[in-house]
Amino acid sequence: MRTGRTGRIGLAGVAAIGALALVATACSSDKKANGGVGTLPPSKSGAAPALQLPRLDGQKIEVAAVWTGPEQANFLKVLKEFEGRTGASVTFVPAQDPIVNFLGTKIAGGSPPDVAMLPQVGAIQQAAQKKWLKPVGADAKAQLDKNYAKVWRDLGQVDGTQYAVYFKAANKSLVWYNTKVFETAGAQVPKTWKDFLSTADTISASGVTPVSVGAADGWTLTDWFENVYLSQAGPDKYDQLAQHKIKWTDPSVKDALTTLGQLFGKPDLIAGGTTGALQTEFPASVTQTFTGGDQPKAAMVFEGDFVSVNIAQTSAKIGTDAKVFPFPAVGAKAPVVTGGDAAVALKDTKGAQALLTWLASPDAAKIWAAAGGYVSPNKATDLAAYPNDVQRDIAKALVGAGDDVRFDMSDQAPQSFGGTPGKGEWKDLQDFLKNPKDVTGAQAELEADAAAAYKN
Repeated sequence: MRTGRTGRIGLAGVAAIGALALVATACSSDKKANGGVGTLPPSKSGAAPALQLPRLDGQKIEVAAVWTGPEQANFLKVLKEFEGRTGASVTFVPAQDPIVNFLGTKIAGGSPPDVAMLPQVGAIQQAAQKKWLKPVGADAKAQLDKNYAKVWRDLGQVDGTQYAVYFKAANKSLVWYNTKVFETAGAQVPKTWKDFLSTADTISASGVTPVSVGAADGWTLTDWFENVYLSQAGPDKYDQLAQHKIKWTDPSVKDALTTLGQLFGKPDLIAGGTTGALQTEFPASVTQTFTGGDQPKAAMVFEGDFVSVNIAQTSAKIGTDAKVFPFPAVGAKAPVVTGGDAAVALKDTKGAQALLTWLASPDAAKIWAAAGGYVSPNKATDLAAYPNDVQRDIAKALVGAGDDVRFDMSDQAPQSFGGTPGKGEWKDLQDFLKNPKDVTGAQAELEADAAAAYKN
């Protein structure tokens, strides 16, 4: 699951932030002498959390991830808590996309991180096939069995072996909108794709461009396609295309691209037009929707719950200035597409396994949940931890969907097709945005790249 990435900070730097200093102070007093196991303080109900972690005093653990900016800062809060409970020293290693290539370089150099956060199912499968990964230990597996729906456990398995713990999920079937623009235009929240296009026209007539698209980051376009395709073609076709059991030249793909072209083929409905969209990175696609009062550069932006992180960088308030509606139904049902980042161990150490156990626990999830811009697939995560009703409802819907959700299609694909900037599906859909009338040409490009990546 790719999200906005702007700048990098180290764990030492984040420790200086006041909020983290408070966390560190609280954690340092939580270490228990009995058996050398650290635990969190009792909850308000007086009950101590069930999770226990081993003492790891003096042990150093490296964690690699592609997160930057607010995402990295929030993840470091989770790692800081782990340090306080175990005595381990954790170093965040900034990685680059595609992370499998980054890890390959580290492994070739003899210095792999202990744990890595992989944003794609395909990356997990590729790393497991290369025999880089260590199976999830008994303690982490117990947390998974207790706290996760089967769909999330299965996504972390390769050939029946559990290798990954999904720590961060995303509801990727959301459209965020500027309430002032909607009120001024007299626009209604749409429930169907037809209504969505009608709402866009209404907003456009009011003098505001309706839709912001961060197409400089090709992954946003894959998310547009997947939501249209899942709703229009249905879950069975979705699964088949995700596994390349049907080709991208299939009529169902033609239908979805044609539908998407109803928006992409009208540059006046997109902030900056086609050229502007292709030059707009994801974070800017959000912030330009919620700055400028009732005359922003766009009225709506489609993406997952993590949009709230970028909204927080503006003066807009979620729930009042910024609200959200489900991705409109193209077919009989509105889509529910999810993504996620999973922790895997590259070293078979006590520290690596303890960190996987921690990340599989609701104790870890609630730390980032409280910070915002995050949804946990862990069904035991306390909904009260989320910072507002909007985020709480998003999390409740995702967990409530259970095994009925469908994972991001491009994240299930080999990374060379579904997860590499400037190549494969990312580039092919950017090309399609430039020329949405050439549906057949886009299908041919997508199929050629998919066939090469899936090797079938």
